[in-house]
Amino acid sequence: MTEAYTRMIQQMMESGQEMLRAFNPALENVQMPGLDKMFPTMSKDMMEMWFGKTFNREGLDAKTRLFLTLAALTVLGAQAEPQIKATVRHALEAGATEREIAEVIWQMSMFGGLPAMQKALELAQGVFAEKKEGTA
Repeated sequence: MTEAYTRMIQQMMESGQEMLRAFNPALENVQMPGLDKMFPTMSKDMMEMWFGKTFNREGLDAKTRLFLTLAALTVLGAQAEPQIKATVRHALEAGATEREIAEVIWQMSMFGGLPAMQKALELAQGVFAEKKEGTA
């Protein structure tokens, strides 16, 4: 690893720990069920600040980071349902289209399998419907 890469990883870890302490020190031991209800969808500017600029100022924008997160969560399958919903909400807020989100999930079918892809698409469609109804 290069020194710059090591510094970037260290900065990411420190920023993550600062965010946890800022929300609530007890979040270091938080359980994941209901995570999507614990934190409301952040604004596009907030996501860009935290995920697009804070961790890697010269790297990826917030929307791209959320696509990568969604891809990883899709491969994890049903064990990441609340996280998939939250990530889809955040991706929409960051400017992603429903089509782009579906394409990210579809692409993961070869890595996570068809059942994982189908479940993630169902979850995403649920978020899309909630957004249209104004309940998301």
